[in-house]
Amino acid sequence: KPFTPPREVHQQVLHSMPPQKIEIFKSMEGWAEDNILVHLKPVEKCWQAQDFLPDPASDGFMEQVEELRARAKEIPDDYFVVLVGDMITEEALPTYQTMLNTLDGVRDETGASPTSWAIWTRAWTAEENRHGDLLHQYLYLSGRVDMRQIQKTIQYLIGPYLGFIYTSFQERATFISHGNTARHAKEHGDVKLAQMCGIIAADEKRHETAYTKIVEKLFEIDPDGTVLAFADMMRKKISMPAHLMYDGRDDNLFENFSAVAQRLGVYTAKDYADILEFLVGRWKVADLTGLSGEGRKAQDYVCGLAPRIRRLEERNSARAKESVNVPF
Repeated sequence: KPFTPPREVHQQVLHSMPPQKIEIFKSMEGWAEDNILVHLKPVEKCWQAQDFLPDPASDGFMEQVEELRARAKEIPDDYFVVLVGDMITEEALPTYQTMLNTLDGVRDETGASPTSWAIWTRAWTAEENRHGDLLHQYLYLSGRVDMRQIQKTIQYLIGPYLGFIYTSFQERATFISHGNTARHAKEHGDVKLAQMCGIIAADEKRHETAYTKIVEKLFEIDPDGTVLAFADMMRKKISMPAHLMYDGRDDNLFENFSAVAQRLGVYTAKDYADILEFLVGRWKVADLTGLSGEGRKAQDYVCGLAPRIRRLEERNSARAKESVNVPF
């Protein structure tokens, strides 16, 4: 029997951009080099997972591991549910790079393309790769989780206007989520783990800045097309990359993880509305003029969506307060 993925994604539209839209991205090459690549760090200035973990080459390695495990014992189970969810989201990196390389006008055609868009994608991927490495190795050493089940879950998991709007939203969401897990770790007395989550959050913030600048430029060049893409993406709802999370046993794994994240205040419906409101303001969507009829409808929809989400969140907040038992 041939291999089939356990989770099917809804049908996607391929190569939906007309040639004139692709030309917009080609014309932005020089701008991207000057304005987007500056948000990458040289490798020698980047942190590495080993900076925060016990050193296996040192004589005190076993003692360092024991200290890490002693700190981890003091952290509640719910926190580890959220940390595992964050780690799985980061470990799905091949999925995100594949998604970026489907985007018309910006894909890396050869795997070593010298275009600004391709350089960004490769270097962004390399920076992001450290996030999953750090959390994976920490969880392995902590002794608190079923690593084989987590590793199975990772294996199961694994257009540009839409794509860059999505990444703007998603990078801000992960910045908020990692920032909150850092705060919780500190509250539970594990300063080292708080540093790990905090340093990842700082990377996500830098990446968010780059993606929001790209969309800001698109609004400047093609306001009508960009606001239509923004509305389209919000109608589809921004699903976090791990929404296909599956461990071979629990069909509701992502829903359960999300409920715990909501209950702990790590990533909530309020955060979703806050991010949308932030991006609408950052891109000055309410101030756009000269739009088509469809563009004005899209503008009204996007600008009115955050208050609607807040009202729904108030109604649904009771569910998140119920305890959900998530095996890990």
